[in-house]
Amino acid sequence: MASEIKNDRVFVCNWGWFKALPGKIGTKIVENARKIKKLGQDDPRRIIHSLKVGLAITLVSLIYYFQPLYEGFGDSAMWAILTVIVVFEFSVGATLGRGLNRGLATLVAGALGFGAHHLASLSGEKGQPIVLGLFVFLLAGVVTFVRFFPRLKARYDYGLLIFILTFCLVSMSGFREDEILNVAHTRVSTILIGSFTSVFVCICVCPVWAGDDLHNLVASNLEKLGSFLEAIYYTLASRLLVNLLALTCKTYTSKQITGFGVEYLKVSGDGKESNNAFMQDCKSVLNSKQSEESLANFARWEPGHGQFRFRHPWKQYLKIGSLTRQCAYRIEPLDGYLNSDIQMPAEFLSKIQEACTNMSLESGKALKELGLAIKAMTPPSSATPHILKSKDVANNLKCLLQSGLCEEVNLLEVIPAAAVASMLVDVVCCTEKIAESIYELASLAQFKCVEPMVEAEKPKLLHQETIPPCCGINEPHHVITIDQPSPKLP
Repeated sequence: MASEIKNDRVFVCNWGWFKALPGKIGTKIVENARKIKKLGQDDPRRIIHSLKVGLAITLVSLIYYFQPLYEGFGDSAMWAILTVIVVFEFSVGATLGRGLNRGLATLVAGALGFGAHHLASLSGEKGQPIVLGLFVFLLAGVVTFVRFFPRLKARYDYGLLIFILTFCLVSMSGFREDEILNVAHTRVSTILIGSFTSVFVCICVCPVWAGDDLHNLVASNLEKLGSFLEAIYYTLASRLLVNLLALTCKTYTSKQITGFGVEYLKVSGDGKESNNAFMQDCKSVLNSKQSEESLANFARWEPGHGQFRFRHPWKQYLKIGSLTRQCAYRIEPLDGYLNSDIQMPAEFLSKIQEACTNMSLESGKALKELGLAIKAMTPPSSATPHILKSKDVANNLKCLLQSGLCEEVNLLEVIPAAAVASMLVDVVCCTEKIAESIYELASLAQFKCVEPMVEAEKPKLLHQETIPPCCGINEPHHVITIDQPSPKLP
């Protein structure tokens, strides 16, 4: 009786599983279809690349379909198909690099393999395998060691690997086959056909240039950091408004301000993107090193195209990218400080917060202008006023902190606020370095200068000057107005 009940339960469980199986399969199909659709929508070039690979393989497979071609190459025609599969890459630079590496390595290794076979045959039937083994050992060992050099590994690692493979195949197959020259000729020819087909299709059919991707990636990273700093500006500005309302209170918490800050962002119209989105953008900048290096490596293989001439200074983009990541490392901790629950003195914050707000705003605008200058391939002259303003504010803030402001408060309470101010000062310095490196890029790449619109010069009044502000930013001050009629000009 108990066994029958147990069997019934097993049957019911299995029946329920089978009954729910079609629904689970349908859900999986819909989920995978959405992923495939999203993958294609994120970058439609992926779909085009897949079609290009299919086209290239179809073209080289004609060697098998046409009898005259097959009689000329025989089974070695398979090397052309294998070459297309391993050579064809997403960008033109990557395909050119792999194609040239494979083609040159095959030619050189095929010639050396034939020479090694000829020299080994001179040593007699017993000495031939010994000499061939010695050649294979020496060349394979030396070329493998050469692959450890960083510069050679970055650009020629695939070619060195193919060199070892081709040399071993040609030299060792010649020991069992009499027509070694014919074997080497057909294999080299089919590999060259596969490489040429890959490069031809990659360049002529909707080409994807690694140089363009690197150019846009560096510019986009700068704009992301600029947007992040502007978001920090709105957060600091909301706190500044709260300080004006809460100066009678000694302390307040950051989370009490966050709610008001969110409402402020909504009112200002800049709260559409959440804080998580800005943090993800910042993390993507921090993780962009490998992508930039690979794109720069591929871009060096590409011929001149569009606005990029041959031997474009791609290394300078790596320098700009490195400085951008240094700036991102200083910006990322700001979010933690601004959204923490640490109590901070309102009076101290009211004295430094305006400076921090201005540094954040001007640095963000400068980074955005620098990104736009790279995209437009023009010198970043529009970013200079923002950099100068942020430097002036940073210098004034340093003077304020050195004037004994911290002596009036508890140091433990002002450490978070001082850390935010210090990081923003570092961001200003990083922004200036990025601008200098972009000016250097503009000089090396010969960016076109855009002549600014010249406004009609206003006549300067005599005895009218702008007096620089004192080091105290929010210190009590007096305004003196001097009314003096300016003398008539002749």
